[in-house]
Amino acid sequence: MKGIVFTEFIEMVEDVFSPEMADQIINDAALESDGAYTAVGTYDHHEILAMVTQLSNLTSMPAGDLVQTFGKHLLQRFTELYPVFFNEVDDTFTFLDTIENHVHIEVLKLYPDAELPSFTIVHVDDKTLNMTYKSSRPFAMLAQGLIKGAAEHFNEKILIEMVDLSNGEGNHARFELKKEAG
Repeated sequence: MKGIVFTEFIEMVEDVFSPEMADQIINDAALESDGAYTAVGTYDHHEILAMVTQLSNLTSMPAGDLVQTFGKHLLQRFTELYPVFFNEVDDTFTFLDTIENHVHIEVLKLYPDAELPSFTIVHVDDKTLNMTYKSSRPFAMLAQGLIKGAAEHFNEKILIEMVDLSNGEGNHARFELKKEAG
């Protein structure tokens, strides 16, 4: 998994909780990398899972909630780091349409070794979109947080229902999105 995910996770922990909390989860997780991440490096995704587990233990917040919060944070950071992906679209559904055939292509140009999830989009009607997430990693909750972050970025009210297709593994899910009036 690309290092930018790790560096942004630690930044989120420092901002939302404290730098001391970030240090503690790194130490408590006994990471092979010792928590020394660079944005362009590649690291074992189990390390971020270990840090989320430690953060959940220390804060008594459910791990899934923490991962969704991180997804929203990550989306906000992507809008700052990669504005071209957001400036060309006006709404969440259009943005989600660009991920597989535009955003991921550009990511692979920068990081040819990146192992990206796949997204299949089906427009049910103007107000309903189904998006299927599939990955070798258990980050469906992160994807849900990213979707929520996109809805916030585009100032849209979207009801998001996640249907687990992976028997609890978190690596395959369908998101049913419905735009709400308002």
